Amino acid sequence: MSFHLFGNILTAYGTAANNRGENEGNITTLQKLFWKGDVHTTVSAEAIRWALRYYWQTCGNGYQVNRQWNDAKNDNDWQNPNFDDETYIDDDVLGYMKAEAAKSEGSDESKKGKKREKGTTTAKRGVLEVTRAISMVPFEGDITFNATSGQKLDKDGNPKTNTLYGTEVHATRYQYGFALTPDRLKDKSRIIGVLDGLTSIGEVGGNQARFLYDFSPESLVLRWTHDFSPRFLYCFQEEDGEISIPDLLRRVQAGDIEANELWIAGAIAQSDAGEMLQELGANVFVGIKTAVQNMKRVIAEDLDLEDLA
Repeated sequence: MSFHLFGNILTAYGTAANNRGENEGNITTLQKLFWKGDVHTTVSAEAIRWALRYYWQTCGNGYQVNRQWNDAKNDNDWQNPNFDDETYIDDDVLGYMKAEAAKSEGSDESKKGKKREKGTTTAKRGVLEVTRAISMVPFEGDITFNATSGQKLDKDGNPKTNTLYGTEVHATRYQYGFALTPDRLKDKSRIIGVLDGLTSIGEVGGNQARFLYDFSPESLVLRWTHDFSPRFLYCFQEEDGEISIPDLLRRVQAGDIEANELWIAGAIAQSDAGEMLQELGANVFVGIKTAVQNMKRVIAEDLDLEDLA
């Protein structure tokens, strides 16, 4: 049977702003959705995937990355536009798609029974699946107002007067989940790079002026299992600033999740639920890095990754 790695990550408390670079008039907006009857802010899975790829590119661990971010160009540099999932970790883990039009356009002859040429698509489904990150508390509509000068010139070539603009700001934590089946990877050892990256992500969005929001885990739940379903995505709850995991505890007590398949780490480990899960047999650690190192050893043994065991 195949192993599956599932995770749910809770970030530290911070002020999110400008995570998409889109505007409504003079207001730089945050992405939003309705969640449990209220408006919450959200960070896209694409932004998280971008941050993971950037980690691989810059962490210095020797990962080969096909789509590399170039700060000077504010764009990507492709190492191999035709893709190579054996060489490049991002092609293998995150997948790819390249759609090309037909070499020649159809003509009137196509209407007389001649087949029209079709375009081609080169694609691989991503092995790593990531949910949207959702704020732990509803968005209250906070906006900061700012001014900038000298950005534009009038018709006489003189700097225009100060331009006023607003930025939506949300003080919150975010939670998001992920899933990965290592047997679908060309190189199963790359599961280690995924774990290292998702537990070390820094910035996840912004345009020319990035805000600093630490997207590394404050609390973390991982599951290493033969079960096809994660069963605990978005398991964190917040009430009056206190974080809890009541639904995860309920599922373990009900037997839907085996406690020994769980690695629980960070601030949540010192909660009442964390202590109860430890008594039930879960692997509970105060430190995020210690928990991840422990899980990596178990994964390496189960997948016969000799260099990492």
